[in-house]
Amino acid sequence: MTAYLQLIRFSKPIGVWLLMFPCWWGLALASSDLPSFKYMLLFFIGAVLMRGAGCTYNDIVDRKIDAEVERTSHRPVASGKISVPQAYIFLITLLLLAFLVLLQFPLLVVALGAASLLLVAGYPWMKRITYWPQLFLGFTFNWGAILGWATVRDSVQLPVLLLYIAGICWTLGYDTIYAHQDKEDDLRIGVKSSALALEDRTKPFLGMVYGAMVALIGLAGYLLDLAWPFYIGLLTATFMLLWQILTLQTNVPTNCWKRFSANGEVGLVVFASIVMGVVFH
Repeated sequence: MTAYLQLIRFSKPIGVWLLMFPCWWGLALASSDLPSFKYMLLFFIGAVLMRGAGCTYNDIVDRKIDAEVERTSHRPVASGKISVPQAYIFLITLLLLAFLVLLQFPLLVVALGAASLLLVAGYPWMKRITYWPQLFLGFTFNWGAILGWATVRDSVQLPVLLLYIAGICWTLGYDTIYAHQDKEDDLRIGVKSSALALEDRTKPFLGMVYGAMVALIGLAGYLLDLAWPFYIGLLTATFMLLWQILTLQTNVPTNCWKRFSANGEVGLVVFASIVMGVVFH
């Protein structure tokens, strides 16, 4: 059991939050009052299951690469604690449970959720062919924003498309910070990342994508005429993102991890901002 908990990164729940919050953002943005607790809970359960499935699938695909990277060499599949067939059985189980959760949503959300599997399946291969796997992760991790919106509105409209693009910008930022932890090993074994592509230009890049994130979320809220607390909360999130940029030390892995992990709080503040903007509308 311990090995399977390690496989789904149970001790590092930040991945669940980063997958869940775009769902909650979309749900809150589409609502006319407080977002549905039922759907918030379902999105949380779905995020836990799909994050676990994603980690399992990534570890199957990347098992040879992980074995050569100091930070990941202990992972259960790479180290042999869990065999590849066992990992596939576990993956299928998680996907089936996630599908049962998905069936609790409207039909459009079920269709959109099923389509996201194409993104999930493609992501682990991107680091082999492009320096921007972080962009593909952004497409994947923020798909939930569209699901959240469609749960309430039963459609896909401009505000949530802006929110989705904002989430992609957010992921480009935080996952670039994350990638700096492994850049020496990545360079040695030939794996690509935005950290290697940017090098010393990382901080200006973070300023650009984080700035775009805030602007796009702000525009989505403006189109929906959200109340003033939304903008106060968004300003708070802006300062949190600015702190990440100003204090980032790209050559210190522990520093990168703390700045990456701080995005869980950013996601929460953005969610609270949207909720307050809707409630006080």
